[in-house]
Amino acid sequence: MTAKAKETTVLTTPPSIQNGFSLISNEKLLELYTTMRKCRIIHERVRILISQHQNGPKVGNLTAQAAAWSQEAASVGMTIDLLPEDSILSHPGDFIPAFIRGMELTVLFRALFEPVAPQSGRARLKIATDKAKLNKRMRNKGIVVAFSSTHDQLEPWLQALARAGVQDLPMVFLSWNHNSTKTRSHAVPAITVDGNDVVAVYRVACEAISHARMGNGPTLIECQTVAEDRGDPILNMESYLIRKGIFSEEFKATELARFAKELEAAVKSFKG
Repeated sequence: MTAKAKETTVLTTPPSIQNGFSLISNEKLLELYTTMRKCRIIHERVRILISQHQNGPKVGNLTAQAAAWSQEAASVGMTIDLLPEDSILSHPGDFIPAFIRGMELTVLFRALFEPVAPQSGRARLKIATDKAKLNKRMRNKGIVVAFSSTHDQLEPWLQALARAGVQDLPMVFLSWNHNSTKTRSHAVPAITVDGNDVVAVYRVACEAISHARMGNGPTLIECQTVAEDRGDPILNMESYLIRKGIFSEEFKATELARFAKELEAAVKSFKG
């Protein structure tokens, strides 16, 4: 992968899912799965909170959380191996990336109801690119990950991509179901990946993160899904783990029951 190449690598089902071979450890595969499951549980709990606060003044954050439903593969695959010195530009009100990076549940639920100051996508992208410029100048190996989706305006996104490409900024841009034909007028290498396949997203993310951290500039990861055949990223991963022989219902029940208790304790603490 070279910093100025204007080409796209299209990834279909990764080899690990085709033939059972994987360079990713079983422990990491299980971590990817359980993290996605936990994110989904948070989303489900947030939906309940939305229904309980339909007329509340701070529902905007909750709505942003619900909008991330079914995007767990992209969020987890991109975020799970980031370092403390790395930064994330996510959608306003979307605290799932912060949870993946270790945000405590009590803090997360308090943040859901905190008012968010209006800020344009252009302003948020400027903050992200300015941080990446600082990382490059300081040579601290930190990178910036910027998330975008079809809900975001495309023009500021493309402008940020162009700036990052020209200046070789240590950034990774991850888009969700953008029209890929519109994102080719920039000098940033682009990789298209199945947005419902966390293994595929994780592989591509590891490559893009390493690429940026070594000073080779930004990468665009385009997570695409087929509208009529999106499936569920969590069930897809569960089937994969079953085929590899490293999944059991007992493991799932134990892990999720423990987390469900932690989640309800956090909600109860938040509600007082």
